[in-house]
Amino acid sequence: MRARRRTHSFSQLRLACGSRYAACAIVVAAAAQRASILRELIAKELDIVKLQASGHLLLLDAHDMLATFMTDGTPDPARFKAAMCEVLDKACRGRTNCTLRIYGQMVDVLWKEGKQDAAIRLEMLWNLLAASEAFSLLCGYAMGHFYKDIHLDEICRQHSHVIPAGGQPGKVA
Repeated sequence: MRARRRTHSFSQLRLACGSRYAACAIVVAAAAQRASILRELIAKELDIVKLQASGHLLLLDAHDMLATFMTDGTPDPARFKAAMCEVLDKACRGRTNCTLRIYGQMVDVLWKEGKQDAAIRLEMLWNLLAASEAFSLLCGYAMGHFYKDIHLDEICRQHSHVIPAGGQPGKVA
């Protein structure tokens, strides 16, 4: 099955948490961003404990996930695929038609650490994974890290759409 690797809005991430949509939301982010996402979901009156217990919401630490597949400062393709497929399988809990929406911040973590080449490589690995697994991906970046950076175009090329803060989604050429 060919996956759609695209960005989606926080509203869609919220919808993924609703059991009537039979979807799962996976959040792979640093602690501060996970806390921010949880505050937003709680503000929308979603029962976080129930969502986690039912498997509709899976919260993972970006640093811990990176540690599972980074080798000598570079994402290892086989280890990345194995680690992420394990996460996808855990979220789907054996269901065959499982809708997955992922919020990922691992690329941003690498970028903040000055590992631009590793960040771009990780973006490429997400694209390869999307060729064999079904999920939608929302990548979270602190745009201040990309200010006047020549690598920004390369990151944007790895996405089907880019949504600037407060802006409208735009298709990437």
